[in-house]
Amino acid sequence: MEEYGVTAQEAYDVFNKHVESAWKDVNQELLKPTEMPTEVLNRSLNLARVMDVLYREGDGYTYVGKAAKGGITSLLIEPIAL
Repeated sequence: MEEYGVTAQEAYDVFNKHVESAWKDVNQELLKPTEMPTEVLNRSLNLARVMDVLYREGDGYTYVGKAAKGGITSLLIEPIAL
């Protein structure tokens, strides 16, 4: 922010564009055939998904908020209606 003289919101917007672009790259690469087993690729993808959920709205790992608690609750505690 200091180097380019921009506001915090402008810096967040640019950072979020980079994150969105990285997700597109990840998804595109996962669609290509590879010698790597699918299980290994899925574990890496799932780790990236968890990090995205935890850090999308701040530090959700250190300071667990409503979003993280709600996601964990809906995933592990609440039953899925069939």
